[in-house]
Amino acid sequence: MFQRLFGRERNANRAITDALYAQIVAAARQTVFYSDWNVPDTPLGRFEMLSLHMYLVQHRLHGEQGVAAEVAQVLIDEFFLDVEHSLRELGISDVGVPKRMKKLAKMFYGRTAAYDDALRQDDRVALAAALTRNVRPDAGSWPQAPLLADYVCEACQKLAAQPTESIVAGTAAFPAAGGV
Repeated sequence: MFQRLFGRERNANRAITDALYAQIVAAARQTVFYSDWNVPDTPLGRFEMLSLHMYLVQHRLHGEQGVAAEVAQVLIDEFFLDVEHSLRELGISDVGVPKRMKKLAKMFYGRTAAYDDALRQDDRVALAAALTRNVRPDAGSWPQAPLLADYVCEACQKLAAQPTESIVAGTAAFPAAGGV
């Protein structure tokens, strides 16, 4: 069944990709991040939260084969298309978009490595430090970073407990930030 959905043609079932991406975006836009945890409500702050949630799904699907690997790739493609579209909406010229995309892709993959290291070592202090460097580089300290680190760990656990079949069928469940 899934081979028909994501087999040779990546866009064979846009509904699944759209549903997963919408859930990632909704999780990244939880108001507690911006209102209570002091994530900047700016284009860069929203990019950071979207990147973090995209990372969480990519982290969950890492090492999967077949349809799950295809879904992961389609989602990352969708993410970068969305970022490119956002840059254009912000008024970045056609000449400037590729340069900014390259920088944002480098930022995304750099963050992925930092978050992977901290999660692999089960080191919430290192995770909070990586989140501070990325989400609040302007702040000397960020008291809410441990809250976001706890959320990331909870999201990893929740996604890990979710069957792969459920994810590739279009459902990625994230926890409510702040336990709300």
